[in-house]
Amino acid sequence: MKTLYLIRHAKSSWAFDLSDHDRPLGKRGRKDVIKMGQHLAANQLKPEVLISSTASRAFYTALHLCDQIGIDEGQIRLDKSLYHAGASDILEVIKAAPNCDRLAVFGHNPGFTSVANALANLNFDNVPTCGVVGINFNVKYWKDVQFGKGMLSFFYFPKEI
Repeated sequence: MKTLYLIRHAKSSWAFDLSDHDRPLGKRGRKDVIKMGQHLAANQLKPEVLISSTASRAFYTALHLCDQIGIDEGQIRLDKSLYHAGASDILEVIKAAPNCDRLAVFGHNPGFTSVANALANLNFDNVPTCGVVGINFNVKYWKDVQFGKGMLSFFYFPKEI
């Protein structure tokens, strides 16, 4: 059994004249990721492998989450293909993940809502900022994950916690 944590980046800041890729987390984003990290630490097993988009807001979401759940930030792998990736691109990153039971992937909408829906036959309108979708797969290796074969385990987002 494999568990995937799809984690959309926390709310970003528009206060700086930066490229979209370089926008940092905003005040609300930093607050939300702390809250979500504490909730995950209390309610779920820690992911063993973490893969993040190279965008600042996704990477810093991963860093802050690591702090809250007690994972060394050196565990985070960066993957530039996750930046504005579609569902098929995200699936390829998942399939290429190293063998582990729990994988966390950090990235962006609309791709994250699309891939969550496709993986587990869901009908989410939106995975909100700092939302975490947990999907279980009855496979031995990540390379065997397919659209439509996952089962929703949990869906957390800051306004619910």
